[in-house]
Amino acid sequence: MLPAFMRAMAVAPDSPTLLATRRPLPQPHGHEVLVRVLACGVCRTDLHIVDGELPPHRAGVIPGHEVVGRVVARGPQAKQFAIGQRIGIPWLAQTCGHCAFCVMDRENLCDEPVFTGYDRDGGFAEYTQADERFCFALPDRYDDAHVAPLLCAGLIGFRAWRLAGGATPHRLGLYGFGAAAHVICQVAVARGQEVHAFTREGDGAGQAFARSLGAAWAGSSGELPPRPLDAALIFAPVGALVPAALAATRKGGTVVCAGIHMSAIPAFDYRLLWGERVLKSVANLTRADGDAFFRLVAELDLRTHVQVFALDDANAALAAVRGGQVNGAAVLVP
Repeated sequence: MLPAFMRAMAVAPDSPTLLATRRPLPQPHGHEVLVRVLACGVCRTDLHIVDGELPPHRAGVIPGHEVVGRVVARGPQAKQFAIGQRIGIPWLAQTCGHCAFCVMDRENLCDEPVFTGYDRDGGFAEYTQADERFCFALPDRYDDAHVAPLLCAGLIGFRAWRLAGGATPHRLGLYGFGAAAHVICQVAVARGQEVHAFTREGDGAGQAFARSLGAAWAGSSGELPPRPLDAALIFAPVGALVPAALAATRKGGTVVCAGIHMSAIPAFDYRLLWGERVLKSVANLTRADGDAFFRLVAELDLRTHVQVFALDDANAALAAVRGGQVNGAAVLVP
């Protein structure tokens, strides 16, 4: 029998912290499924929401959009996943289906999107619910804690990687070696690319971590790589990295900004962009991205590095992400 109430961690009013709370168990309707949360990754976007760097969409929202759980109840129209099946709930929770972008199969740019852990309650809880049409079946080869970061860090990193040319660029730069970069580094190395990792100044441990995952070179973001990059992905939310990445990239190369939030980009000389360099951003994900990504990672033996925290220690997990003290990804396990 399911409980009437659940424990959760919700965004506190006027404070960059989470408060423990007790909420009624959600009741699934329509295409919704109720899942018992097995693990939930802690993403930098959760930090932006808690810290107020992204404008609030809902007071007291429960964050978390890298949710791994088992289906325990279904709405009357939910038929895709069986009771007891393990599924993943990502950032994109729902789209309108009728705006110009949805019609063009660009649902990541939907004009009326709904996001997990931002518009609707997410996975920093014992239970959560989701529209099953936007959820994913997960590869069996990864356990709950280690598959959780793939639901955003992996998915958004994968979309950024594909926008930069996928496996085509030979020398790929990764700026900010956190949860997303440590996944995409392994994907790129498995596809024969030469990865160059850029970390904070003096982060020898982060650079050693990157090399342990196959990076050919690792240094600080203020350095130039030994040879010009063919493409670069920026995961750190630091606008000053844009001109730095352009300066490190050859003519005709591509720089992709992969975060939902970034500090102001400083003015830079046109010569850094000239030579048909391309600068673009990534916005959210599509369900097609997720299907392609999870087919790929089912074939690969990715090593997601996680630091596990109890649900009640969610504030400590956020502090560790905020301070850059996690090699890989932080994951909450209720």
